[in-house]
Amino acid sequence: MTAPFGPLTPDFILGAVEASGLRCDGRLLTLNSYENRVYQVGIEDAAAPLIAKFYRPGRWSDAAILEEHAFLAELAEAEIPAVAALEIGGHTLHHHEGFRIALFPRRGGRAPELDDPEVLGWLGRFLGRIHAVGGTRPFIHRPTLDIRSFGEAPRDTLLASPFLPSELRDTWLSVVEQALDGVRRCFEHAGPLPQIRLHGDVHGGNVLWTDAGPHFVDFDDARNGPAVQDLWMLLSGDAQAMARQLDSVLEGYEQFASFDPRSLHLVEALRTLRLIHYAGWIATRWDDPAFPAAFSWFDSPRYWQDMILSLREQVALMDESALTRLF
Repeated sequence: MTAPFGPLTPDFILGAVEASGLRCDGRLLTLNSYENRVYQVGIEDAAAPLIAKFYRPGRWSDAAILEEHAFLAELAEAEIPAVAALEIGGHTLHHHEGFRIALFPRRGGRAPELDDPEVLGWLGRFLGRIHAVGGTRPFIHRPTLDIRSFGEAPRDTLLASPFLPSELRDTWLSVVEQALDGVRRCFEHAGPLPQIRLHGDVHGGNVLWTDAGPHFVDFDDARNGPAVQDLWMLLSGDAQAMARQLDSVLEGYEQFASFDPRSLHLVEALRTLRLIHYAGWIATRWDDPAFPAAFSWFDSPRYWQDMILSLREQVALMDESALTRLF
């Protein structure tokens, strides 16, 4: 199978950027990214380089990518620190020999200190503002976070893959089914919740912190879903620790958006779905040489044994619903 990003030689990358109408100065730096390919590119007579993002072929339609760009533009217009795609020649999405490309201004920063209540409150304020904008209308061309796409579909992908060791297959499947039953119960307990436009993947690597505060990057996973999806990855530790952290986040968040406490039923359910989805994601990307190199442990029995243990822990945590009682 042909590697999806095989054509991306330095000359190809620079030529693709220049095809948008810019002039490169030859400087090129590969940045860390697995789902797409991202490069820092020097531009002639520019004070700073730009970031060129080459979208994974076949993942999104043009319409879905343009919805991401439009959402970013709305946030930027509201003076929310999300890094929006640049409009060049009247377009934010460019095409070059089968690749979809977007260019972004470079924004530096460091990982946020998520154990600092002040940092969590600051993040909460901006997430509240993002969700206030995101709640005005839904995505049309981008998907919704649901049990089927994040749990059942990756389960089926993994069962059909060669990665799951035969001696662990029955145990793994049994635990996954228990976990998905727990997820369904959590969604039932939460009841119907508003589905808003989300960042979708708010972890420390997608928030860059400066002395002026945070800015949010990589909206590639933006989709419709419950607001708590953008909050739970900021929480860690036991239930008491997460309750304290969530209190700090919501102190800022609720200045700009309302938070439905029923969504706390989804915190461990969403964590469980992420575990299953992550494994399915790696399996579907194995034809990309970057994945076997970065995830060499994926086809080892130890990984699947650890996943079974993690899912068993999640089953217990979903049944306890400790955060809903403590908060």
